[in-house]
Amino acid sequence: MPSHNPTGASRRPATDRSRTLASTTTTEFESATYAKVTWRLLPFLFICYVAAYLDRVNVGFAKLQMLSDLKFSESVYGLGAGIFFIGYFVFEVPSNILLHRVGARVWISRIMVTWALVSAASLFVKTPAMFYTMRFLLGVAEAGFFPGIVLYLTYWYPSVRRGRMNALFMIGIPVAGVLGGPLSGGIMQAFNGVRGLSNWQWLFLIEALPSLVLGIVTLFVLPNGIRAASWLDERQKQLLEDNIARDEHAGAEASLRSIVSNGRVWRLAAIYFCCMMGLYGVSFYLPTLIKAAGVKEALDVGMLTAVPYAVAIVSMILVARSSDRRNERRWHLAMAAVAAAAGFYASTLHAGNLALVLFTLSLGTAGVLSMMPVFWTYPSSVLTGTAAAAGIAMINSIGNLAGFVSPSIIGWMKDVTHSTNAGLMVVAGALFVGAVLALTQRAPSVTTPAAQPSRA
Repeated sequence: MPSHNPTGASRRPATDRSRTLASTTTTEFESATYAKVTWRLLPFLFICYVAAYLDRVNVGFAKLQMLSDLKFSESVYGLGAGIFFIGYFVFEVPSNILLHRVGARVWISRIMVTWALVSAASLFVKTPAMFYTMRFLLGVAEAGFFPGIVLYLTYWYPSVRRGRMNALFMIGIPVAGVLGGPLSGGIMQAFNGVRGLSNWQWLFLIEALPSLVLGIVTLFVLPNGIRAASWLDERQKQLLEDNIARDEHAGAEASLRSIVSNGRVWRLAAIYFCCMMGLYGVSFYLPTLIKAAGVKEALDVGMLTAVPYAVAIVSMILVARSSDRRNERRWHLAMAAVAAAAGFYASTLHAGNLALVLFTLSLGTAGVLSMMPVFWTYPSSVLTGTAAAAGIAMINSIGNLAGFVSPSIIGWMKDVTHSTNAGLMVVAGALFVGAVLALTQRAPSVTTPAAQPSRA
């Protein structure tokens, strides 16, 4: 009768326990590594984006006084607000390719210092032609910043993590609204006439200073990539590089010509255009809409504009986490677009009711901003390397042409109809089209690493 072998019986569970322990150790190491990268990079990039977005849209607050001081019409304002994106469009692809070639540290620093100087110089505007010129130059100066950061994050994070990382970075938009609203309103109320300058002139000058300082600091704190990060050890660098290499194997390197002829890239650009119609409609006109609901004081307008952006912060995080957890992009993107369209349309039905205006604009703003981190998981899953640099910039620059179209349409329609309602309905329609286009997209490929990612 064969004897029982206790050694053999106990060996298998020991082996299983060893494998489990090794897997747990690997997961913990990976989680700790990505947490370290996130805490080193994201807070600084986030602060830079807050400063960038504040300089881009503070003209919406300047408008409250600048139009009467300079005798500008709503159409002049709308065209000037939007012409920023013509300069942005022309120079964005070259800027992103240069960032990929010369390194993020120097190029992002150059972008920030240049736009700070141009933004501050906007205080000298006297005529519509000067206004158009300064807004165009600001677009040229800032071209490449946002897509450059989106590209930069692909150097560090695989696709399975990018939804959350994009959200953490892009929360800079609503945070700029939460902080910038009260700040801009306070500057407008406190600095009018100080040293012979109007409040809108002080607004441009004061809010340019953070970008200037951050641009200089960038040279000292931002590594060009994984190998340049002195705060990572060799094992951590290898882990990050292996995960990125696995991701890039699933993507596609391509020439600039093939990108331009890629139908999927154009569809993504169209979806992003619809998203930006909503974003810049609210960014350039939210103070006007709040004031039209019966709020008179600049500081009160600024405080209330923070409400929709505060709601959007929560929404962005929840939607991005849900999208990453389920590895699902299409429906998250489409439903956010539908919510945005519904919110902006509903706001036209209650223009005189402040509470309902805030509620509907909060829904619209949250929907638009929740689209962004989910959307930007698509391009980096389709393209890699130089193709990603050019493709991301192309999608962003075409999409941001909506920043020219949206305020121009709203401004022109306000001059014609004496109301922003018609313009907001156009914006709502564009967002609904974006939802339909999102549902026609193939789901992006997501390469899941061997270890389950943390929520860092």
